[in-house]
Amino acid sequence: MNLETRVAVMSIIVERGSSVPPLNEILHEYGNYIIGRMGIPYRARKINIISIAIDAPQDTISTLAGRIGNLEGITVKTAFSSMKFNDE
Repeated sequence: MNLETRVAVMSIIVERGSSVPPLNEILHEYGNYIIGRMGIPYRARKINIISIAIDAPQDTISTLAGRIGNLEGITVKTAFSSMKFNDE
């Protein structure tokens, strides 16, 4: 069975340090889909900025974004590529 996937970039702003462990746990669950991750601690503002590149079915990406967005003190936005892929 071929699943249609899309490439997306998730931008995550972490304003509450106590939300980092549950965030990392969620990202670990989706590790098979994650292409790469970059984290930037912005110490002057006491926030963390994280970018996640992901290749997954659109429903999976949306579910991941929803779970992350439900964490207290975290904001997430997702930008999708217009291209769709079918792995064979």
